[in-house]
Amino acid sequence: MRILSEELAGAFTRPTFIRFVALVLAAILTVGSRTVSNMVRTVRNLIPGHVSSYNRVFSQRRWSTWAVAHGLCKLLLKHLVPMGTVHLAGDDTVDEHRGAKVFGKDRHRDAVHSSRSFTAFYWGHKWVVLSIVVRLPFSRRPWALPVLLALYRSRKWNQNHGRIHRTQPEILESLLKVLIRWFPDRCFRLSADGGFGTHRMACFSSSHRDQLIFVSRFYPDANLYEPCPARMGKKNGRPRLKGPKALSPEQVVEQTQVRTRMTVNWYGGEKRDVEIVSAVGHWFKQGQGLVPIRWVFVHDLTGTHRDEYFFTTRVHMPPRFIVEAYTERWAIEVTFEEARAYLGFGSTRCHSEKAVLREAPFLLWLYSIIVLLYVLLPTGKQARIFVHWQGKNVVTFSDVITGLRRWLWVHWAFAKVTRNKGYQKLSLPFKNMLLDALAPAA
Repeated sequence: MRILSEELAGAFTRPTFIRFVALVLAAILTVGSRTVSNMVRTVRNLIPGHVSSYNRVFSQRRWSTWAVAHGLCKLLLKHLVPMGTVHLAGDDTVDEHRGAKVFGKDRHRDAVHSSRSFTAFYWGHKWVVLSIVVRLPFSRRPWALPVLLALYRSRKWNQNHGRIHRTQPEILESLLKVLIRWFPDRCFRLSADGGFGTHRMACFSSSHRDQLIFVSRFYPDANLYEPCPARMGKKNGRPRLKGPKALSPEQVVEQTQVRTRMTVNWYGGEKRDVEIVSAVGHWFKQGQGLVPIRWVFVHDLTGTHRDEYFFTTRVHMPPRFIVEAYTERWAIEVTFEEARAYLGFGSTRCHSEKAVLREAPFLLWLYSIIVLLYVLLPTGKQARIFVHWQGKNVVTFSDVITGLRRWLWVHWAFAKVTRNKGYQKLSLPFKNMLLDALAPAA
């Protein structure tokens, strides 16, 4: 685990770091729930120390999740995005966690299982997640690798505990501030769902226009105005905040006779033929002023997707790139689903404050670590273990975790226990049968 020690070792004391790395390896090899007890049970004879010391890594040890996130960001940027604009995706997800005395637990709306006529609620935690989106050589779709997380607490919970309430867009803004401060020489492009497409977020992005580009859903009836006219004559009195009222995006689309047709990258790495209408405007909100934006109307010519409005704070950004930047955001939804299916996200059983604030981020960080380790496997050692079905021709996360598990069983677990001699004596069919039993995707 020399790669992890490059940037993460400084966040821990030496004994805690040894146990943290052991938990990472155990979590990769474990099939089933990712409770600490189950992870330690998988590799009990391969790791040092008493079982209870691994529980205390999350519940009592003095290490900061910010320091771990900083080190993980450095690793991902160094090995996967060494130069150019860093693409980001932001969203929230609900981690179901029942129990009478769980820290920070509340009732949250689950957007995935809710519809216009039905609202699904989960008791547990809602996490605001910021991910780095990367393109990998073995896949045609983008991958979202979580790096920064923060726990959202409801207004009622904050009132009962004497805390200032922060909305989800405000939490995401705080995470962006941290990332910009850590890497002042990098430029970032953030794509987020409509719930984060607020005027305040647009103002924040505009104020950091040299480092941050923001893309999100827009409102058909948004208040757009012309820029403030130059002041003439005497300069007494309060200056104007906005110019004349401009047409809303919906009105512009209705009056447009000819729309631009093009083929764009769509959700899941597909291609889609669309019609586009785009214009530049100044978005106004009382108390926050004008923000220059470019909005885009998208009509799917296949008729399978509803009409959408998007916007960006980079007014010179081509409409095609705006659409493709937003559809790239879907990678974070895939990450949430795969983290639940293959890493047991939502299966933790902790109750204390420190454990709650560390264990769920640990499982989402694990997703990023697994992808990074798979990419950095020695040349020729990336075991492309496909889960075969008709039409599949790319590597998915199930293949990634299966291949990495097989590599760890052979080059770490078996090599450490038998010094590789006993394992090498086995026949090839028996080796494959053993690895197939030990390294399934789920």
